[in-house]
Amino acid sequence: MVVSPDLAVSDAAAPDLSRLRIALFSGNYNYVRDGANQALNRLAEYLLRHGAALRVYAPTTDTPAFEPTGDLVSVPGIPIPGRSEYQIPMGLSRANKRDLATFAPNIIHVSSPDPTGHSAVRWATEHDTPVLASVHTRFETYPRYYGLGFTEPLVEAICRRFYHRCDALVAPSQSMVDTLLEQEMHDDIAIWSRGVDRTVFDPSRRDLEWRRSLGIADDEVVIVFLGRLVMEKGLDTFAETIIQLRRDQVPHRVMVIGDGPARKWFEHALPGGVFVGFQTGADLGRALASGDVFFNPSITETFGNVTLEAMASGLPVVAAGATGASSLVEEWETGRLVESCGVSCFAEAIAPYCTNHDLRARHGKAGEIKSREFSWDAINRVVADTYLRLLETREAEREADRLADKAAAR
Repeated sequence: MVVSPDLAVSDAAAPDLSRLRIALFSGNYNYVRDGANQALNRLAEYLLRHGAALRVYAPTTDTPAFEPTGDLVSVPGIPIPGRSEYQIPMGLSRANKRDLATFAPNIIHVSSPDPTGHSAVRWATEHDTPVLASVHTRFETYPRYYGLGFTEPLVEAICRRFYHRCDALVAPSQSMVDTLLEQEMHDDIAIWSRGVDRTVFDPSRRDLEWRRSLGIADDEVVIVFLGRLVMEKGLDTFAETIIQLRRDQVPHRVMVIGDGPARKWFEHALPGGVFVGFQTGADLGRALASGDVFFNPSITETFGNVTLEAMASGLPVVAAGATGASSLVEEWETGRLVESCGVSCFAEAIAPYCTNHDLRARHGKAGEIKSREFSWDAINRVVADTYLRLLETREAEREADRLADKAAAR
């Protein structure tokens, strides 16, 4: 088990979690690093630190991106066609089911509506075990980035059927909760937000010498992209917006932090852009704080960890006015939210930050102050409290049934 040192802090007000036995199911727990699996690993650390028993079921690889937190049990998985770095979990093997029965969880936590998630929900139904589902991404929006937008209603219907079989949901932002309610995914939804590691993300990490080593002058304004380089992150919108800024002769440079299968496409679409590759830890904090404006055009995220990290680093944010960012960015205070009105609107929102130092500094400072509200322990306690509530409700239902049977037998 790996416990992150920066998280090993006391939480005297935390509930006693020793009665919890949690089976957590994930499509990607540690074989590729992304915001969702990092949130799950932080949750696992919190639960274990406060006495819960935890077992994680997810596909594995011989070359994981990082060590898992907690006991990880490998489940069957196959590479996603065209995206082989990710796997589709293919249900539970007989060995998995034996392991699950031996562990005897009293809470099932599913984090993706994939075949293994469906298998876990079926197991929970058969064993009268409450299920919590966490929502980490807008799965129904993915098809539009691969020319399959017509399938979105079908994907949404599959997700709805899956979530209706769960006892409750947690989602990362109020905007995502509102979307889930509108889509009629469930009526019991709590907010499990995201935290930010202030030992990594802070304006003090800015490094002008490092910028200079990349050929960036001190007075140049750097627009930053951070994330996996995959089309569903809005790479096409980012590139088209930069092209528009160049047409408008708005002075700027571009820095791309991250890597992924669409890197070659992105490099071709952004000639002159500075690609620093995948960064982590202190190097990531330095790279992000060394930018000047953060641009996040993605509409697939339910929270936007990278948006919060940029705010903590002192950067004003221009983002799509979609779930996630709309619960973080305060219009004309910490940045700009752009609704679906095209590339020209994004360019118009970014341009003032490229030419107005005072505006950039003011909104960046306001975002950094707002980011201080996000404490990992307080955030993860929401999930722990939800586990306890579901368990107590199920135990009360069983007791009521027992008493009813006893009365009927008289």
